[in-house]
Amino acid sequence: MPQDPVPGAESLLKHNLCANGDTVTLSTTSAFALPERLAAKAAPALIAADEQHFAGMAAGLARSIAELSERLDAERRAPAGKGRQAVDRDDAVHRLSSRLRALRRFSLDLCLGRMVYANGDTVYVGRFGLTDGEGGRLLVDWRSPAAEPFFGATHANPMGLASRRRYRWADGRVSDYWDEVFAADELAGHAAALDDQSAFIASLGAGRSPRMRDVLGTIQADQDAIIRAGAAGVLVVDGGPGTGKTVVALHRTAYLRYSDPGLAKGRGGVLFVGPHEPYLAYVSDVLPNLGEEDVQTCTLRDLAPEGADAAPETDPEVARLKSEARMVAAMEAAVRFYQEPPTATLTVEDVTVTAADWAEAFAVPDPGTPHHEARDQVWAELLAILADRSEAGEAELARDPDLRSAFGRAWPVLRADDLVADLWSVPAYLRRCAPWLSAAEVRTLQRPFPRAWTVADLPLLDAARRLLGDPRAAGEQRRRAAAVEAGRAGMDRVVEDLIASNEYDDGEGLMSMLRQQDLREVLAEGSALPAGDADPLAGPFAHVVVDEAQELTDAEWQMLLARCPSGSFTVVGDRAQARHGFRDSWTARLERAGLERISVASLTVNYRTPAEVMAEAEPVIRAVLPDANVPTSIRSSGVPVHHGTVAELDTILESWLAGHAEGTACVIGHRTFRPRERVRALTPELVKGLEFDLVVLIEPDGPGAGAEGGDGIEAAVDRYVAMTRATSRLAVLTD
Repeated sequence: MPQDPVPGAESLLKHNLCANGDTVTLSTTSAFALPERLAAKAAPALIAADEQHFAGMAAGLARSIAELSERLDAERRAPAGKGRQAVDRDDAVHRLSSRLRALRRFSLDLCLGRMVYANGDTVYVGRFGLTDGEGGRLLVDWRSPAAEPFFGATHANPMGLASRRRYRWADGRVSDYWDEVFAADELAGHAAALDDQSAFIASLGAGRSPRMRDVLGTIQADQDAIIRAGAAGVLVVDGGPGTGKTVVALHRTAYLRYSDPGLAKGRGGVLFVGPHEPYLAYVSDVLPNLGEEDVQTCTLRDLAPEGADAAPETDPEVARLKSEARMVAAMEAAVRFYQEPPTATLTVEDVTVTAADWAEAFAVPDPGTPHHEARDQVWAELLAILADRSEAGEAELARDPDLRSAFGRAWPVLRADDLVADLWSVPAYLRRCAPWLSAAEVRTLQRPFPRAWTVADLPLLDAARRLLGDPRAAGEQRRRAAAVEAGRAGMDRVVEDLIASNEYDDGEGLMSMLRQQDLREVLAEGSALPAGDADPLAGPFAHVVVDEAQELTDAEWQMLLARCPSGSFTVVGDRAQARHGFRDSWTARLERAGLERISVASLTVNYRTPAEVMAEAEPVIRAVLPDANVPTSIRSSGVPVHHGTVAELDTILESWLAGHAEGTACVIGHRTFRPRERVRALTPELVKGLEFDLVVLIEPDGPGAGAEGGDGIEAAVDRYVAMTRATSRLAVLTD
C-alpha cells in the first residue's frame, strides 16, 4: 500500500504537481508511493527532507511552465517580420516550444537523486536545471559540472560526498530509493535505505519494453567518465555486449550538446548514426526525454536516396572492391572526365572560340567546387572572354545555339546515378577512373543491370552526388543573389531619399543610423528569396556519433567524414561483433579510413547479460577472435541456458508469456516464425543494439553452426550477438 504523507508535512505536500498540458492542479498526495514491503523506508527521518524539497520543486515547475507558456504565446502573437527578424522569431518559438515539451514530459520525476556533501550541503540532481522564485537552485542539470559526483563518486574516490540517494519513479511518484554512504559515521541514519548492490544493479532484472528504458539515474562511473569526455578528435568507446555502449552514445550526445557551444544546431549540430531502423525505433524516446530534439538521427542507408531500396551485396569480392576508400576517391576521376576543355575551334557570331578560350574558362572554378556550380562559373567566364572580342554582347552570345550545344557537350549536366551506373556497364570508363583495378576485377564489377543498387553502392552514389552538386541549387543561388542585389539597390535608393529629405530627422539619430552600412544590409535582407529546403542529413555537422561502428567499411566512413569536416566523432562499437571480421586495432582501422586524433576508452563490465549466458557465449567468439573484449558479467540470473529442438518453440514462448506479464522476447534466426504480442522475430543483423528478456536462438545446422548456418567468423559473430541479447533467459534450439 502507498504510504501516507509524513506527519507535519501536509502543508508542504499540497504543492505536489500534476501537470496536464497547460493545466496545473495541486494534489495533497505524498511524493512517495512505497509498497508495504518497503515501509521502513517511509520513516519521516528518511524522507521528510525530500518531501519538503519536492514541494518546492512542484511550485517551481508549475511556475516555469506558466512563464514559458506566456513567453511562447507572446512570441507567436508577435509579427513574423522578414529576413533576420523572422529567423530570430522562429528560433525563439522553437527554443521555447522545445523547453516546454521537455518540462511537460515529467513532473517531480525530473529529479534523479540527491547528493549530501561531507560539509552538510545537499544538492538535488535533475534531468534539467530548475530554480525557485528567488533564483535558488532546486535542481542542477545532470550534465553540469556540479552534478558530476552524482555519477562519478566511488568509495575509492567519493568526490566530497557523504552519501548519495537515487530514486525510482512510477507514475510521477517515488516507488523506491537507495542510499550509498561514503562516510562511516553516516551509516546509522541510512540503515533502512542502504543498498549494497546500488540502484543500478537492482534495476537490471526489470522487464524490457519495445523502447529503451530510462537509465539516466543509474549511469555508472565508468560510463559517466566517457560521457563527459571532450569532443575534440575521435573518441572510440569500445565495449562488449551489455556494457552500456548505446547508453553512453545517447547520453554523450545530450551531454555534448549541453556542454559544448560549438555543437549548437546553428553551428552544425550533432548527427547520430545507428545500425538499422529497429535500433532507431528502440532508442527513439531517449534523446527527447533528455531534452534534445534537434539531433538528427539516421542509418547509413538514409544518407543516400537509393538506400531505402538497396539490396545487400551478395558477391563477397564485389563487396570487398567497393568497400575501399580509394573507390570513393575514384568518383573524382569520374567527374573530371566530363570537365576537359575542347581542343577544336568553333565560330559563333563574329568571334572564334579557340582551345585557349576553353582552357581559360575551364580554369576559373576553385578546386573542390561542385560540378554544377562550377559549370555556371565556366559559362559566365566563357561569355565574358568572347564578349571582349565580339560586337555581340554576352546576352546575345548566350543565346547562340551552337555555342550552347558545344558547351553542353564540354561541361554537361550530370546525374549521380548515371555516373555510377556507367562504371558498372562501361569497362573502359571504370579502368580510366580506377586504374589500380586488374582486368579481372573490372570484369567482376560489371553487371547486366547497373542500376540494381546494393548497399555497397551507396558510398559511391553519395560521393558522386556531393561532387556534382544540385543543378537546381546553382540556379536558385543565382536567383537569390540577384534578389538580394536588387533589394540592396532599392533600399539604398529609399535610404538616400530619406537622408536627402531630412523629413524624419527627429533628433534621435535616425539619419546617422540610416547611413550605417550594417543597417542597410539588415533592411535589404527582407527582399531576398526564401532559401530552399536543404537536406537535413547533408551536413556539415559539428560532431557525429556512430553506434555499432565496427560494421562500417572504409568507403562508408567517407560518407560520414564528408559530413563532419572537423573530424569530431564518437565511435561506439565492439570488434567482436563485426560480422565480416575486425582483426585490426580501432586506431589502425580508423586511420586507414581517414580519421585522426584517435583515443580509445574501454568498457569491460557487463551489466545486462547474465553470467550463465556469457559462459556459453564467450567460447563462441574466442574461437574466431581470441583477443575479443569479452566483458565480465556482474550478475547471475540463476537460470541455465536451455538447449533443445525447434519443436519446443511454442511451448517455451507460451510458458514464458504466461509467467511474465511484462517484458519482451525475440526469436532469432527462424525463417518462418511470425511475431506476436511481446514476441519479435528478427535476424542476427537486426538485433544489434537491442535487448530482450527472453531470447530463443534457432540454429538450423546444429550447435556451433551459427544462427544462419555455415562456418567462419560471420556465423560465430551472429551466434555471439544473438545469445548476448538476453537479459534473463536464453534458449538455443536446433532443427
